[in-house]
Amino acid sequence: QVQLVESGGGLVQAGGSLRLSCAASGRTISWYAMGWFRQAPGKDREFVATISAGSSTTLYGDTVKGRFTISRDNAKNTVYLQMNSLKAEDTAVYYCAVDQDRLTGTSRDRNYDYWGQGTQVTVSS
Repeated sequence: QVQLVESGGGLVQAGGSLRLSCAASGRTISWYAMGWFRQAPGKDREFVATISAGSSTTLYGDTVKGRFTISRDNAKNTVYLQMNSLKAEDTAVYYCAVDQDRLTGTSRDRNYDYWGQGTQVTVSS
């Protein structure tokens, strides 16, 4: 079983940047696709980004494309989400997740097996 812990959230002004981290423990995530999702109050969970096991393939949600970058360091068993040009509508709890059945991730949250507890990102306008 994989345990995931997100960190790096906080309060930032619109136009600013944050870098989220997701540290995995319990087993290596080197062979698995990893994803980031977010959920704002009163809204459904939204796909943000996913990265393949070997980092060769990334996929982004339309609302973050060009502003966010997902990366991973398998030696550290950690996945990152660099968020630039933040907007008020990016305010949400951000979750990382692991898909143990695929080398290349998808945008479907039902494909992900384990989830972190989330980290709050608040963007003030």
